[in-house]
Amino acid sequence: MLFADFTLEERVIGGQSLRLRRGGKGPPLLLLHGNPQTHMMWHHVAPVLARDHTVVCADLRGYGFSGKPGPSADHAAYSKRAMAADMVALMCELGFPRFGVVSHDRGARVAHRMALDAPEAVERLAVMDIVPTIEHFERTDMAFAMGYYHWFWLAQPHDLPERLILRDVEDWFDLHTGREPKDRSFFHPEARADYLAALRQPGTVMAICEDYRAAATIDLEHDRASRAAGQKVACPLLALWGAKGKMGQWYQPLELWRQYATGPVNGGTVPSGHYLAEEAPDAVLAALEPFLAR
Repeated sequence: MLFADFTLEERVIGGQSLRLRRGGKGPPLLLLHGNPQTHMMWHHVAPVLARDHTVVCADLRGYGFSGKPGPSADHAAYSKRAMAADMVALMCELGFPRFGVVSHDRGARVAHRMALDAPEAVERLAVMDIVPTIEHFERTDMAFAMGYYHWFWLAQPHDLPERLILRDVEDWFDLHTGREPKDRSFFHPEARADYLAALRQPGTVMAICEDYRAAATIDLEHDRASRAAGQKVACPLLALWGAKGKMGQWYQPLELWRQYATGPVNGGTVPSGHYLAEEAPDAVLAALEPFLAR
């Protein structure tokens, strides 16, 4: 059984239900998952980090078994600002006004916005397999458009992508997560079952699409405003990316992140594809543990 020593909880924050698991003792640490997953992606990493931290693994709004606001013209309910505010309020509700954050994929985009909007809350920030969203869009070329085509497809108007995905959710999941050649067994059966069960929940696929629609619209407005105001990540930042993935091919991640931070920025590659914490958990932990212990 995964997360054997963690409690499974549901909290209602601002009228929004959030599913989470919590375990361990010590300084608080929030773990945020990516798409199309749930907090179960941390099943290798969270129990080890819980030896020295109080670890909270939460499903983002719209994902997993958390609440799923409906679609809107401005996609504001799925802005990274709104999703980040959920998590800050959740941690405060749990008694943790200041905490570290470890994040992957879409969760890392939420965490980046959280560090900008609530710098008093975020003590340390680790992001996995991303560069700032605005950099992806402003640097878009053929390689990015073909390699991350889903950014543009999922952002199409409601409900075009939803209808196509919902015709066979499991097939879409396998195609979406199998863009890099690798053994399918890297998804633990319990974790995979949770991902698929969540995708079959009413509203989850819509929420994923709204997340991407927000990224291409309201999130860019927020990011441009932050950049114009000189707003940057103030806390220490660790950036990790998969050596078999695209980040290192398309960008110089550390150089980019240093343009968006005033604090120290360190990191490097992990011997994996996109799903670092499941493909190479030992390497992820080897990078995270000293970063979080400082």
